[in-house]
Amino acid sequence: MVGAGISTSAGIPDFRSPGTGLYSNLQGYDLPYPEAIFEISFFKEHPEPFFALARELYPGHFKNIDTLERVAGLQPERLVEAHGSFFTSHCLRPGCRRQYGLPWMRERIFSSLVPKCEQCQGLVKPDIVFFGESLPSRFFTLVQSDFQQVDLLIIMGTSLQVQPFASLVSRVPTNTPRLLINKEKTGQSDPLMSLMGFGCGMDFDSDKAYRDVAWLGDCDKGCLELAELLGWKKELEELVRKEHAAIDAKATQGGNGKAGGSSQDPPPQSGGDSQDPPPQSGGGH
Repeated sequence: MVGAGISTSAGIPDFRSPGTGLYSNLQGYDLPYPEAIFEISFFKEHPEPFFALARELYPGHFKNIDTLERVAGLQPERLVEAHGSFFTSHCLRPGCRRQYGLPWMRERIFSSLVPKCEQCQGLVKPDIVFFGESLPSRFFTLVQSDFQQVDLLIIMGTSLQVQPFASLVSRVPTNTPRLLINKEKTGQSDPLMSLMGFGCGMDFDSDKAYRDVAWLGDCDKGCLELAELLGWKKELEELVRKEHAAIDAKATQGGNGKAGGSSQDPPPQSGGDSQDPPPQSGGGH
């Protein structure tokens, strides 16, 4: 389970870090409150601030909707983008729902245009989950099938403040170890909720703690230390070197998004929601 914190070393801000997080740096967007920029009701009436922010942060995007897992080579069937991504976009009009690809959306963002559907002129929105929208059906389907099979749960770079993503830590078997790699401890049980019978959060420090471990620091450093303990450090470092070289080579060859023109209809995301149109999205992955 990973959140926006895994992307900060790539220069992509998270949401809530004081001073550097997105919510601390939205003063210039004339918002009623910072979270409004990711609320679907506000977006439908005032899409300009969101697309201005997307233009400012591109190509990194932001949060855990930044597609870095795909850039790193993770296969789509191994990935559940709990809060969607920029990989595809859709027209918001229910009777249309035409799909557009990343090159099409990128072209409009950099042209300072509010993306409008070529078929019906409706507003087109990237398939990231905004506040007020449902998560992808793939998320709920795989929660049921995957989490009971987990023999080790690693949680990285997340505040575990957004539901239902945050509650997933409680979906693994009670004997499954849970490792948090994060700048601070999070996801801990709330005493009041425990009294009500909902004490299923993380427990790092109590006398009853038996399976939860917190490693505090930067995610990259934590992963490297874990790999070293497992005897995988050299293999990981070589993989990072090779993938960085491949990304740099692609960028040198014009892979900064110019290829592909304005294609509108990419193939459906592998492992996606079959016939259901991708949901419009909201936060976390």
